Amino acid sequence: MADLLSFALLSFSSIIIVVNPLAATLIFVSLTGTMDREAKLKVAGDASRFALLILLLFTVAGGWILQLFGISIEAFRIAGGLLLFGIGMDMVYAKTSRTKMTATEKYEGQDADDIAVMPLAIPMITGPGAITSAIVLMNEAIDMGAAAIAIVVLAAVTAIGLSYAMMQRSDDIVQRIGQREYRAVNRLMGMLLIAIAVQFIIIGLRTAFPILTTGGLI
Repeated sequence: MADLLSFALLSFSSIIIVVNPLAATLIFVSLTGTMDREAKLKVAGDASRFALLILLLFTVAGGWILQLFGISIEAFRIAGGLLLFGIGMDMVYAKTSRTKMTATEKYEGQDADDIAVMPLAIPMITGPGAITSAIVLMNEAIDMGAAAIAIVVLAAVTAIGLSYAMMQRSDDIVQRIGQREYRAVNRLMGMLLIAIAVQFIIIGLRTAFPILTTGGLI
């Protein structure tokens, strides 16, 4: 039971931090500034549905996709940990991670007919970091049983649900939060993400290179 609780805390924290509903909301505000409320709500709903579809697809079928390309879960876990570490560093230093959205993507997204899919759903809400976390966590969940699998799926749904709820209330949120408060929260979440990333890398190395564990190196 304790292992399942620890896994639940890891799953919810890692996926929610990487999805980063607050950052998605701030980007949503900048992209929909000229729209009326009805149009904003439609964009928020469409972006959330598409992001959830993509995230659940990789959550459920990510392991099979890796096997198709001949990629071991250990290699993906280590690579994912490095990716999450970079995202966490960007958050600590109050930068927008390039794995989430580049300036070019934001500019192009504003001119696109459907900003809900690009860049809001991908890569702002469901980016490489979220996909990586979902695949790695689901691989662990399969060994732990049905309850753990349900936890990962629920964590993904919760993260997207939070993003949707915050985008719905984006006007109120922007009025209440300032740049200083946003940077403080973002840095705290970045530190947590860095710790999660390091844990991913350690587990990946232990699994891929058992001699490191027997030799007492990690």
